[in-house]
Formats: sequence, C-alpha cells, structure tokens
Amino acid sequence: MKTALLILTSSLFASSVHAFAPPTSTSTTTSINVADSKFEKELGATRPLGFFDPMNLMLDADKAEFDRLRYVELKHGRVSMLAVVGYLVQEAGWRLPGNIDTHGTSFASIRNGFAAFNDMPSGGVIQLLAFVGFLEVFVMKDVNGTGDFVGDFRNDGAFDLGWDTFDEKTKFRKRSIELNQGRAAMMGITALMVHEQLGVSLIPFHK
Repeated sequence: MKTALLILTSSLFASSVHAFAPPTSTSTTTSINVADSKFEKELGATRPLGFFDPMNLMLDADKAEFDRLRYVELKHGRVSMLAVVGYLVQEAGWRLPGNIDTHGTSFASIRNGFAAFNDMPSGGVIQLLAFVGFLEVFVMKDVNGTGDFVGDFRNDGAFDLGWDTFDEKTKFRKRSIELNQGRAAMMGITALMVHEQLGVSLIPFHK
C-alpha cells in the first residue's frame, strides 16, 4: 500500500505541473524550463517555476493534447478539493445521523480514511461507485459541446452562477485560482493518504 501511494504521489505531481507557465519568460531553454514553448501563455502561469514540464509531456504536443491534459488536471483537482474537505470533515468527527443500511450499521460507526472501506457494507460501496460513474458519464461534462474553455460545464447556462457577469480579467483570475487550488489539493489529499498509512494522525482534530 505504501509503495502504491508513493507511485500515486509521483503520478499526481506529474499531472499537476505539466502546464505551469509565467506571464513573462526568459530565453533560457532547459529540460525543465522551456520558455519558448507555444503554450507559455496558457492559463496556469505560476511563478517562480516558469514553464514547468520536467517529463517533457508537452515537448511535441499539439493544442488538442494540451487541452486533454488540462482537462485531466482540472478534473483531478476538483475531485481532490472535495476529497480534502471530506477527509477533514470526517476526521473532525462529523457524521450523518441514522444508519447506512437496514442492519443497523450507523454512519457514526464508519471510520475515516481507508478503514471506511472495511466498515461500509458492500452494497454501500457499490452505490458510491455507481453514483460516481453516473456523475462522470451524465453530469460533470460539457454535455452540449458549448463550453467556452476546457472544463466549462455550464451547459448553456444550466449551471452558471453568474459567470457571464464577470469581465475577462476576472474570469481568468477565477480560473487560475481554481487551477492552482486543485494542484494544491492533489498534493494535499495524497499527503493525507500517505500520512494515514504511515500512522500519523491529524492531532488537532482528535479529542
């Protein structure tokens, strides 16, 4: 398990840094900082790393490949942000009232983290996987193909929250915030899982 988590950490790190690019750049070209990349002006500019592509994923990539990787990065970031919040909420001891099944297994009796899979009834695990699959296939996607950018799931205003009221500068800033928060969350949830397997507790949340 610990070995698998270390591999996961490396994988998430690679997926989260493929498109770091600064608003301004130098003419230096290395295997890590490729300032003359055609993607250096794309969303994701983060100083002081510059264009950060240590695995050269974008070396010979076209725009379609860049968009695919950006979509994957956004999706992983969004899932990870929810995961971090969910982990911390449960670690704080908050649970739903009532039972999770008809046999009297209460939500309060389900442990946090990996141990939850041992405590949950098999039917509950299947329902969770089915719900995630449903969201992936039918909900969390650009259903109509009308998105203005990669990861735009508004679907002709079905879920807008006033996005069109922002100016272009504000839109870019908000998208940058989401992207970078997602990158931090990917590292955060990985660290939480690794520390759990190492036996390190979130002491401030334990009574």
